[in-house]
Amino acid sequence: MRETQIAKPNKNPRVSAIEMQKVRTLLREAEKTNARRSYEETEKILIQALTLAPASVEARAELSKLYLTMGRDAKAEASYRELLGDADEISFHANLGLACYKQKKFELACVSYQEALNRDPKSPERAASLGRCCMASERFSEAVDLLEKASERLSRDTDILHMIAECYEHLGDIKATEDAYHRIHKLQPYDEAVKQKLSALAAV
Repeated sequence: MRETQIAKPNKNPRVSAIEMQKVRTLLREAEKTNARRSYEETEKILIQALTLAPASVEARAELSKLYLTMGRDAKAEASYRELLGDADEISFHANLGLACYKQKKFELACVSYQEALNRDPKSPERAASLGRCCMASERFSEAVDLLEKASERLSRDTDILHMIAECYEHLGDIKATEDAYHRIHKLQPYDEAVKQKLSALAAV
């Protein structure tokens, strides 16, 4: 038997416009419930929006981000992978990296953070995220290069400096470790843990 093609009726553009208006209203509603941290309510609203417009990148992106916020990291990962098939957004790569990182899938997280950095190479925050992920993968040499690059622009960020010091320590570079702790000490002169670290390094 031959298949007969059935012509699909043209969708009334007015109906589409009404649906899109409903979706926008639902997205605004979701924003408000999210701000109140009513996450389960937000999820229901976003699923309602996607029932009306399953292809809506905005609604899918909001739902993916919500899964990250709720700690439903496996769902967030699956959702962002699907999204990236339709939209090559920097934030989607970065958030996919975070979803993988939170599940301790460090190598996969590194791939996504690298994709985000490739698209936004001047961002110190993206370099720092990839550096932190390389550390978790015990790729300390790559990590310290990325973190030093981030620190050039975020010179007062002591979290980055602590990661740099830790990387140099793992690499066995005592002088560079000491330098990193001196940089932290200049910014936080009353940090007792840093003073103790410098005393211990001086005795090596």
